Amino acid sequence: MNTAGSQPPFGPAMHALIAELYPLPRSITGDGVRQTLRALQSVAPLTIHEVPTGTPVFDWTVPNEWNVRQAHVTDARTGRRVVDFADHALHLVGYSTPVRQRMTLADLRPHLHTLPEQPDRIPYRTSYYKPTWGFCLTHRALESLSADTEYDVVIDATLAPGHLTYGELLIPGDTANEILFSAHTCHPQLANDNLSGVVVAAHLARHLAAGPRGRHSFRFVWAPGTIGAITWLARNEPATANIRHGLILSNLGDGRTFTYKRSRRGDAPVDRAVTEILRATGRPHTVLDFSPYGYDERQYCSPGFNLPVGLLSNSQYGTFPEYHTSADDLSLVKPDALEASFRLIQDVVDRLDTSFSRDPKGELQATPEASASATAHSPRYFNLLPKCEPQLGRRGLFSMVGGRTSPKRFELALLWVLNQSDGGPTLAEIATRSALPIDVLTDAARALEAAGLLRRID
Repeated sequence: MNTAGSQPPFGPAMHALIAELYPLPRSITGDGVRQTLRALQSVAPLTIHEVPTGTPVFDWTVPNEWNVRQAHVTDARTGRRVVDFADHALHLVGYSTPVRQRMTLADLRPHLHTLPEQPDRIPYRTSYYKPTWGFCLTHRALESLSADTEYDVVIDATLAPGHLTYGELLIPGDTANEILFSAHTCHPQLANDNLSGVVVAAHLARHLAAGPRGRHSFRFVWAPGTIGAITWLARNEPATANIRHGLILSNLGDGRTFTYKRSRRGDAPVDRAVTEILRATGRPHTVLDFSPYGYDERQYCSPGFNLPVGLLSNSQYGTFPEYHTSADDLSLVKPDALEASFRLIQDVVDRLDTSFSRDPKGELQATPEASASATAHSPRYFNLLPKCEPQLGRRGLFSMVGGRTSPKRFELALLWVLNQSDGGPTLAEIATRSALPIDVLTDAARALEAAGLLRRID
């Protein structure tokens, strides 16, 4: 199958669609996600699915739906709005509960989030599963607030039973074997981290649907991060047996060095194909080993699924200065960078659909270094909830405020132990693969065992 051929440039059209979607107030649920998916339907014939609040999805439950009418902080003395959701969706902490109150700056201050090290940028913060509220603003704006006045705080929002919404498209091929593409739809007003992957996936889907039939079928999923992928996996578990290769698409528009993060298996055909194609370009690029922190590869690569799904990006999540700030705007994503990402993914599709048409589902292979580090006294564990990550926050094991650049070391250790505890690697082997101290991993394993998530097997 040749998906390239002679094609007009897609970059300008992709950038225009990002500009159209950029203002929409997306979250893990709500009308912003629906509006985004409806706009994508003008590009690709995806189906929109609605999953009711309260639906069990493995260890999680589909949450209440959140929608915002208005949210702002007003100087009670001058009537000036010092923070306004209407100006930028990042100004409001995701899933903030309704508020209507006058308060002093001292009372308001614990609910304000800034980036002192980047004083002119608004941070991205969420609190999906812990009821709270808050606003995000530039640090310079915070410093301009007066302690001698009061502030009127209004969050006119609904947090009530509704639905989680995701989009899906299956393009049939000659066989039931599938190549999966997944992009997260939950970030408000972040152009590179969120919209670049969403839009590149939509244009790729349109191109594949209009082209010659492939050996593989092609499945596309546009879903909110974490809970959306978990929901899709819970509702489509039998279909995962057909997934032979997969890519998470995100951060594809900034034009910096391509970065590929391998699947949990480490040497799946998709890992080899992307690595070989990047090497053949002769351009600088980065290939990373798998880790259980990042995007929805964490769910597809959880030990209960262990699907061959890698992550393709330009800049790696959490490493570029605009990440999860208001600087991730339309100026960061560029048509030629979107075009280059699109063409690279086409090359990967061609390689997988021809050279790697059959992929027996193998088991995760420990690296030689990891095997050498094992000792007879290092324990092994079995993850009792191996299908997707368990919900650690409600067990008091994970921070409930999201959006920050990286997890704490203990939280990262929790993710590593859960992801690798399939009865194979010992803690010593996990320490080698993760580069985390054995004592931190031991503490994490004990905490997970106490929470009923792990069972020691030797």
